[in-house]
Amino acid sequence: MNKVIRIGTRDSQLALWQAHTVEKKLNALGYLTEIVAVKSTGDIILDVPLYELGITGIFTKTLDIAMLQGTIDIAVHSMKDVPTALPKGIVQSAVLERASVLDIMVHKGNLDFMHNNSPGTIATGSLRRQAQWLNRFPHHTVVDLRGNVNTRLQKLADQDWNGAVFALAGLERIAVLPENHITLDWMIPAPAQGAMVIVAMENDAFSREAAGKLNHLESEIATHVEREFLKTLEGGCTAPIGALATIIGTTIRLEGVLFSIDGQDKVQIEKTVEINHYKNFGRKCALEILENGGIAVMEKIKKDLQQ
Repeated sequence: MNKVIRIGTRDSQLALWQAHTVEKKLNALGYLTEIVAVKSTGDIILDVPLYELGITGIFTKTLDIAMLQGTIDIAVHSMKDVPTALPKGIVQSAVLERASVLDIMVHKGNLDFMHNNSPGTIATGSLRRQAQWLNRFPHHTVVDLRGNVNTRLQKLADQDWNGAVFALAGLERIAVLPENHITLDWMIPAPAQGAMVIVAMENDAFSREAAGKLNHLESEIATHVEREFLKTLEGGCTAPIGALATIIGTTIRLEGVLFSIDGQDKVQIEKTVEINHYKNFGRKCALEILENGGIAVMEKIKKDLQQ
């Protein structure tokens, strides 16, 4: 074990927390490690909505390049940021045990805007969150919010918005969860939300084996189903898609949803299958969504994004 495993990560506080978590776990197994932090395009360009940047890989591309060039051995990502198709030569090596999948709204102490069709302004950089919020509160305004967790919290404090939507797991991990928040248990999370993934070069058996020891099987299965659902629906187009797979005994239940960007159109599915049939389950559910109105919704999304 004399090889030092170079762990690539973005340089935000949350990304570094994730990388150091992996580092501690590898160190405990006897591996030598080094953290290599880089800035991603998604962290640098904060004044353009993610979907206009071409969201696929915006937070992972820099680390992909570093890995392909041989300057890092593994990379740690928030799994929901990782494209469903990895670059040639890079493979998924481990999914760590998943944290909370929930979305929350951080607010300013007054929730009157959520009642009696009152006006309100909510911030999020996510099309999925925007669509689900507008589906529930069509009279509200949703504004774009970009940056790392701390930057977004500060922007919320500085603006006259009523609230902003965050992933609970991220705020909990770096201990910045404000008291003023409510759980959005009606909001279906992003595929693989709350999960951390480790990727490595396919031809690097040492790093793949080391990372593989950190894999959590139930989290791997659930995120596989969700990401398969996402991959089948997206077809290269960014869309408001939510998916949550839950393992219950020997079965796995998937709740999946596709929204139009304005939240007016919604196609949803909820199905259960025996866990040993999980491999094509996400794809089958996505195809059913498409057959039941999803194709028309996807066409509407593409038109909206081109405007």
